[in-house]
Amino acid sequence: MQPAIYGFEGERLTEDERSFFRDVDPASYILFRRNIADREQLRALTDDLRTIHGRDELPILIDQEGGRVARMRPPIWPAFPPGQAFADLYAKAPMSAIEAARANAQAIAVMLREVGVNVDALPLLDVRREGAHDIIGDRALGSEPMQVAALGRAVIEGLRAGGVVGIVKHMPGHGRSMSDSHVELPVVPASETELEDDLAPFRTLADAPMGMTAHVVYTAWDRERPGSLSPVVIGEIIRGRIGFDGLLMSDDLCMHALTGGFDERARGVLAAGCDLALHCSGDMAEMVQMASALGEIDERSRARLERAMATIRGDADTASYDELAEKRDSLLAYA
Repeated sequence: MQPAIYGFEGERLTEDERSFFRDVDPASYILFRRNIADREQLRALTDDLRTIHGRDELPILIDQEGGRVARMRPPIWPAFPPGQAFADLYAKAPMSAIEAARANAQAIAVMLREVGVNVDALPLLDVRREGAHDIIGDRALGSEPMQVAALGRAVIEGLRAGGVVGIVKHMPGHGRSMSDSHVELPVVPASETELEDDLAPFRTLADAPMGMTAHVVYTAWDRERPGSLSPVVIGEIIRGRIGFDGLLMSDDLCMHALTGGFDERARGVLAAGCDLALHCSGDMAEMVQMASALGEIDERSRARLERAMATIRGDADTASYDELAEKRDSLLAYA
C-alpha cells in the first residue's frame, strides 16, 4: 500500500487510471464535484474503487463541510449550513449549538454512507481572526478556542454516529492567514504566545482519528518551510505540543503554496512526518511523478490508518436524515 491519497478526472475511472491505481495501491482516494453525477453513479464509483483493492474499509474522502465547500450539491443532495451558523447559535445558546452541530454532522454522514463515502474533511478547528483572508471565514466554528473545540467535538461525534471518520484541519491552524494557500504561500508572523490560541482546539481534540496539515509558514517555529513540509511543526508542534497521534495527511500537494516537482513535494511531506501525501487534481502525469517517489507505507502510518477506520466499525446510529435535519433546523431557528 502506498502512503498516498489520489483524486481522478471524471465520474468513472478510465482504463489508464484503473491500471495505475491497481499498480500503486494507494491508501485512499478523494472525490470532487467532477467525480459526482447522482446517487446511483456515485455508489457504483465507490464500489468500483473498493473492488480494485479488495478492501471493504478503503477510506474514500470528500470535502463536505456545508456552505461554500460542498462537493455533493442540490438538487440531488440537500444543502448544509456553514460553520458560522453554529457559531452564531453558540453565542446565544451553547448547548443548543453543540446539539445542532452534532445532528448536522450526523445528517451529513448518513448522506455520505449511502453512496459509499466514509471519511469527511471536517471539522475545521481553525480559529477565525478578524482581518484575515476569507479562505477560512464563515467556514470556521468561531473566534474563541473553547467554542471551536466544543463544536468541533460535536462534529466528530456526529460523523462517527453516522459511520464516517472526521478529519480535523488545518493543523496547527490556518485562521491567521492573510492569503489563500491555494494561490500562494501564506506567512504567519505571530508569536508563540499568540499561536497558543490557535493550538488550543487541536490540543483539546488531540484524540481525533485523522488530521490535515496547513501549507502555512509559522515564523515562530520554522521561518523557511510551510507546516506540511516542516519536521519542526509536525514533530514538535503537532505530534509534540498538541499531542496528536492520529493519521496525519498533508493538505493538497497541488496547491500553489508549494513549489517543486510532485515527487519532491510528496517526499517532503512524508519526510516531515505526514503519514499520507494528498494529491487532488487527478492529473495523471503528476500522479505518476508522485508515485515514483513513494515506497510502501510504514508500519506506524498503517497502524494509524487502521486505528482511524476502526472508529466507525460496528452499528451506526439508526437516526434518519430527515430526523437529524429537522432537529438541526429547529435548534438553528433560535440563532
